Amino acid sequence: MSEICKKCGLPKELCSCDIVAKEQEKIRIFVTKRRYGKKITVITGFSKNVEIKDILKDLKTHLACGGTLKGHEIELQGDHAEKAKRIMIKLGFPAEQIE
Repeated sequence: MSEICKKCGLPKELCSCDIVAKEQEKIRIFVTKRRYGKKITVITGFSKNVEIKDILKDLKTHLACGGTLKGHEIELQGDHAEKAKRIMIKLGFPAEQIE
């Protein structure tokens, strides 16, 4: 017997909660400066339906940088706005929903 999704009640093989949630997100990626002129890339606009920890792990792996999760925002060390947008598109987020 397979696992059941807690959100929709369907088996995990048939569940499409993550896909639907990713299509409805309005993601915003921007770069800001912190102490001593260090730049960080901030990604906001996630709802509670998306697994933010998995997205953070993928971004940190592909960009080879450090990062953290603060609330429902992802903070990455360095200026990675363009690369992060490309990776977010590969993860299933529509390009027109990312600014």
